[in-house]
This record gives sequence, structure tokens and C-alpha cells, in this order.
Amino acid sequence: MTNDKNDYEYTGDQDNTIDWNFTGGNENRGNEGEPYVNLTGEGDISSVGDQDSDEANIDGELDEAESDKAAEWRDKYTRLVAEYDNYRKRTNKEKIDLINAGGEDVVRSLLEVLDDMDRALDAIAKTDDIESVKQGVSLIDNKLRGVLKSHGLAEVEAMGGELDTDVHEAIARIEAKEEAQKGRIMDVVQKGYRLRDRIIRHAKVVVGQ
Repeated sequence: MTNDKNDYEYTGDQDNTIDWNFTGGNENRGNEGEPYVNLTGEGDISSVGDQDSDEANIDGELDEAESDKAAEWRDKYTRLVAEYDNYRKRTNKEKIDLINAGGEDVVRSLLEVLDDMDRALDAIAKTDDIESVKQGVSLIDNKLRGVLKSHGLAEVEAMGGELDTDVHEAIARIEAKEEAQKGRIMDVVQKGYRLRDRIIRHAKVVVGQ
């Protein structure tokens, strides 16, 4: 069956809907219920719109999930920084307290030496016996050195030894009288000390050359 183009009438409206109404006779209608051809494509457009809406919803859910995750990590980071700052302050305070406590122990142990020194000064003012004064001062000196040694203080060996720049400071050089004295310490101007394994004062020495 062939339909002439003239059997269709254009009835499009302003929203770009294109309808071709069949105006031919019954012999050209074809099957009943097919009076015109609809070329609008409205069904396809509706399907695409629903798909876009679903994708937008999914994107929104993903953005919300990412935002929640970022907030969670930001909260963890903030808590971690705060905990580390508290730990740092606590350890610094403990170090200061330990140093202060150590200094207090040293000072406390030196108080007896100070008492002995006061008694010696009183005795010097009241006596002319120089020998007894010398003995008293010697006892105080030994007591003082014993206290400092108990806290880890030790004298740096220097006299007659080879120059060691890790523990000695050469402040002068003199002509050696013997070949064996070259490079060795001839005199100690100021004693050096170590506190346990750390040098707290280098020995100032004179070296032969």
C-alpha cells in the first residue's frame, strides 16, 4: 500500500512538536489506530532526563561522602597535633624538673662543705697556729673534691702527657729541653674537668716543641 504525501497534513505547534495527520481515505489509513505519525521523540527525551537526574544524585552522594571523610581526617589530624603538643610540653617540663632536681642534689651535698668553710674562717680569726689552719683547709679541700667526685666530676689528665685537642687547649709553646718533651705538655695553666663522659672544661696547657 502506498500513501501519497498529500494525504498527510502538518499540524506542528510552537514547542516544535511535529505531527503529520493522515488525511487520506480509509483505503490509505492502513491499520486502525494509526491516524498519524508522531515524530516528537518525547519518550527518548524523558528517559535521558531521568538518567541525568540519577547521575546527579549519585554525584551528590559521592561529594557528601568525600566531605564527611575529609572532615573525619581533619578532626583526627587536629587531635594528633594537640596530643603531640601536650606530649612535647610534658617532656620538656620533665627535663627541666630533672635538671633542677640534679642541681638541687649537688647544692645540698655542698652545704656541709660550706659549713666547714665557715668554721675554718672563724678559727683563722681566733688562732695564730698556722699549721692547724693548713690542716683544716686541707680537710675541707678533700671533702669538697670527694663530694664533686661522687657527682661524676673528674680531673682531666694533662701534665707530661701528649697533647689531645679533644681535652686539652694549647695556649703556648716553649722550646723543649729534651727530645722526648717535644709534643708533650710541659705545664698546666688551668686544670680541665669532665663530668662523667663529657668535657665541661678543657685543660689549658703549655706544649714543648
